[in-house]
Amino acid sequence: MMETIKGKIRQTIYKNDNGFFVGTFRVKETKEENLKEFVNKTITISGTILDPNEEETYLLNGEYTRHDRYGYQFKISGYEKEKPTSSDAVIEFLSSPLIKGCGEKTARKIVETLGEHAIDLIKENKNNLFLVPDMTENRAEKIYVSLLAHSSNDDAIIELKSFGFSIGEATKIIKKYKENATIYLHENLYYFKKIIDFQKLDFIYTQHFDPLSSLRKKECILETMRKISDLSGDIYYDVDDIVSNLQSFFHIFLESEEIKTLFQELKEADAIVINQEKYYLKEYYVMEKEIVQNLEKIMSLPKKEIKNLEESLETLEHNLNVSYNQEQKEAIKNALRNRISIISGGPGTGKTTIINAITRLYIEMNQLSPIDIITNIALLAPTGRASKKLAESTHLPAKTIHRYLKWNKDTNDFGVNEYNKNPQKLIIVDEMSMIDTMLFDSLLKGIDANVQLVLVGDTFQLPSVGAGLILNDLVDSHLFSYTPLERIYRQSKNSYIADLAKEIKEHDLSPNFKEKKDDYNFIETPSKEITKMIKEICKKCIEKGLKADDLQILAPMYKGENGIDNLNLSLQELFNPPKSDLKEIRLGDVYYREGDKVLQLVNNPDCNVYNGDIGYIVSIDVKFVPRKKDIITIDFDGSYVEYSKEDLHMIKHAYAITIHKSQGSEFPHVILPISKNYYKMLYNKLIYTGVSRAKKSLVIVGEENAFLMAMHNDYSSHRKTTLKDALLHNI
Repeated sequence: MMETIKGKIRQTIYKNDNGFFVGTFRVKETKEENLKEFVNKTITISGTILDPNEEETYLLNGEYTRHDRYGYQFKISGYEKEKPTSSDAVIEFLSSPLIKGCGEKTARKIVETLGEHAIDLIKENKNNLFLVPDMTENRAEKIYVSLLAHSSNDDAIIELKSFGFSIGEATKIIKKYKENATIYLHENLYYFKKIIDFQKLDFIYTQHFDPLSSLRKKECILETMRKISDLSGDIYYDVDDIVSNLQSFFHIFLESEEIKTLFQELKEADAIVINQEKYYLKEYYVMEKEIVQNLEKIMSLPKKEIKNLEESLETLEHNLNVSYNQEQKEAIKNALRNRISIISGGPGTGKTTIINAITRLYIEMNQLSPIDIITNIALLAPTGRASKKLAESTHLPAKTIHRYLKWNKDTNDFGVNEYNKNPQKLIIVDEMSMIDTMLFDSLLKGIDANVQLVLVGDTFQLPSVGAGLILNDLVDSHLFSYTPLERIYRQSKNSYIADLAKEIKEHDLSPNFKEKKDDYNFIETPSKEITKMIKEICKKCIEKGLKADDLQILAPMYKGENGIDNLNLSLQELFNPPKSDLKEIRLGDVYYREGDKVLQLVNNPDCNVYNGDIGYIVSIDVKFVPRKKDIITIDFDGSYVEYSKEDLHMIKHAYAITIHKSQGSEFPHVILPISKNYYKMLYNKLIYTGVSRAKKSLVIVGEENAFLMAMHNDYSSHRKTTLKDALLHNI
């Protein structure tokens, strides 16, 4: 029997690329007698919904039935989105947090009584509220005062809401664009793309304006170029790639003459640059040029003349009781003499030792006091964990680049920039392979040209998530002092981790690579048994006294039987099982529990927490008062950050994490599952990066053939950048 319900999606539990969706749904209306008990209640729904949106109102057709495993749910056979009416917008505005004393039930009563012009009638005369059934003096006063407080913006908020924006989005738009908000709404709502998700803007545009307009086509071309950069790291694009991806992303098909016209108009509008058949977003083109100009300024200054450097280096060796090899000595001397120097090496080659030597010698040669050190030296890294590692190894302050540049997450701007530079004279940047074009451009803008810049990284690691290939382009230009580190320092005669990383890099595994070593073990395991085997290894580790913080599972992908999501589910049961004294909170089918190990997914500089940081849930405060939010407190190495349930999309469980997210970090003990199920992600650089994260021990669990396949797969998307060419023509 076909049944119909009306309401909004509350929460996504599961969805896939084919549009299959499982989630919770708040029922607002239904004509079905058997479903009326669910009005103003939340039920589970499942079926096909393309691009589910929590802001939209849906009419769902289907049947309320019982699933053998998941219990009662509404099985969707068809759906449509209801276009918001003026009355709906008024109801949502009145029941929003902006208006005190008015929930959804009261808002509906107000609109049913006073109509869609209810707000104007209330502002004209507060007593009109008393025409509404059950209205009290106290409630009327709160509603009236709130409406007056937002009097100048309520029409704009309601109009934006009627177009499909949420109240929060409408408020954000008005805050930024003020009286121009409604002008832009009608002239070109893509102006809002800096603060509103492009997919939502584009959807709203197609609902209210011509989806084949040249305005939309040009905006979608620009967004397609950004998406290509996000997916492949490219700085420039071929026109054929842009056009084919435009079809894939937005179902826009262009004729050949139209292609020429639209790209020419974008060029004339200064949105793109076309140079020798290379198509750039203007901002990326400018970034590369700025990087070249700023590097040129630094390189134009004379090198440092240092007396008695050899003697100072010998004294340091004696004082620290170390012996630097020849390439390490060259790296140290090059860093102290040159304006820009690059040091690259894999695990165990002594990069940290070299950084420590450079800073000690610089302090000694310049006779820096503790206060002078802060104003003269900056140690930087792209992630919180990498900066912490840098601070621990040098015993000097270290920061993330975002924090050093005083990033404002709301405006996405840096407080330290070309107009307000930082004064440090020696800047060492670790984990350079992770740094993209935008961040490197911003860093160079924020430092003085009279600087010594030491760039440290591993050219063979995975490239940056953002667009560009900075470290490799700088090295390949051959314009800067470059010291590659090849010699590996073993922790013991029977250690193997650093050697294995080098063998993977060189495609030359030892015949006995499966042989157990002091710091390494390869446990051959069928794919179906990998998760079970990892759990057994973790049990033994716990018995030996290791904790979740000592042990890190690194896997290539999230989905599948050996994927991160499934591993985290199994390992949470082992490391932090449910207990009566541990509070927990549910998000879909995932439980977050006090004591859980979690991973931060986005930068939050205000709280000194960054993408890739790992922390632990220390408390969950569940509120039972309406409109009061549950509070989850997480400890990230001493930075305590509070989250509401709505913020939990910013974290994931971290018993297992992706190899990509592990970059910039080291872990005492690493378990690396390898299975043919990961075939899309089995390539040399990825496995190399995973292996090189292990500090004390590495256990590889899985199939030998899959491991060999990964080692021999040189897949690495060729990033389209022009930084190297620009450097060669300018410096």
